Amino acid sequence: MMPRVLVMEYGMKVWELGEQKGITSLRMVERAEPKPGPGQALIAVKASALNRRDIAITEGKYLGTRPPTRIPLSDGAGDVIAIGDGVSNVKVGARVTAAHFSPWLEGDFDPSFFGADIGSTIDGWLGEKVIVPAGCLLPVPASLSYEQAACLSVAAVTAWSAMQPFAKIKAGDTVLALGTGGVSIFALQIAKMSGARFAITSSQDDKLERCKKLGADILVNYKTTPEWEKEILKATGNRGVDIVLETGGQATLGQSLAACAPNGRVGVIGALGGRAENPPNTAPLLLKNLTMKGITSGSWRMFQDLLKAMDATGTKPVIDKTFKLTDANKAYQYMMDSEFIGKIVITHT
Repeated sequence: MMPRVLVMEYGMKVWELGEQKGITSLRMVERAEPKPGPGQALIAVKASALNRRDIAITEGKYLGTRPPTRIPLSDGAGDVIAIGDGVSNVKVGARVTAAHFSPWLEGDFDPSFFGADIGSTIDGWLGEKVIVPAGCLLPVPASLSYEQAACLSVAAVTAWSAMQPFAKIKAGDTVLALGTGGVSIFALQIAKMSGARFAITSSQDDKLERCKKLGADILVNYKTTPEWEKEILKATGNRGVDIVLETGGQATLGQSLAACAPNGRVGVIGALGGRAENPPNTAPLLLKNLTMKGITSGSWRMFQDLLKAMDATGTKPVIDKTFKLTDANKAYQYMMDSEFIGKIVITHT
């Protein structure tokens, strides 16, 4: 069953979450063009992109349900076409993207930031024109297209947050990422721009080959090698990895800890592996003096630093497939099919 498309004579197309019973609840509607209030900017969206959490949001499983009229998606880029009172950090005509935790400009994380989370607790990017808090906007470097800039707010900033402010990656480190989604592929690119080695796991050899072409040094198929942590240790001369981006959660945490080198750093990012049959073995935390930290995306300042690094190194996001705005529901389905690596992008023009 495909999402509904409601046609009303207002002139501006946006997608709404609807009843949040899955992606079939998504609906495209027409609205009147909004006007920015104080501290807001009106953006003509050029591109947006999906993240795994966007699927959970359509199911009402990401910190609860949202109003059915909520516009989804936390990743996007476009042009400022109007600003509200008190806005001085951006001008009309600027090419921009935005940090999705709109109040988190710099400093430490606070759970209150979830209250103004673009695409979740406030409207997101999946429309022709959207309102965004102006304070969280960032200029898009000339080296990045709208489609490329639209990929970064969640997955890329999360990878940067885990590898730079937390793990303090340096040349010669070895980094491990699980799977080939957005966070893992951005981690690969950040590792390469930092002079580090990179190990990655996947259940598909063809995906691993694509990662090899992107610069991955150690490739492990976790389906054919269930004890993949032993293969990682073997490939590192039994030393282990210095940094892990742990996206599997309880189901893989024990293996990730076992794959670490002494004094390794583990950024816990997601739980895509589901529940573990048995509690993970956390003994390596003590035996190897490991550091483990939850990574809840990143701040505006981290995003700014990431954009500077990408611009300086010429790094471009890996875009697997692009869809039109009117086919946004197909983009969601493509993400659910899990046949992609990197990012799935929606073009709005």
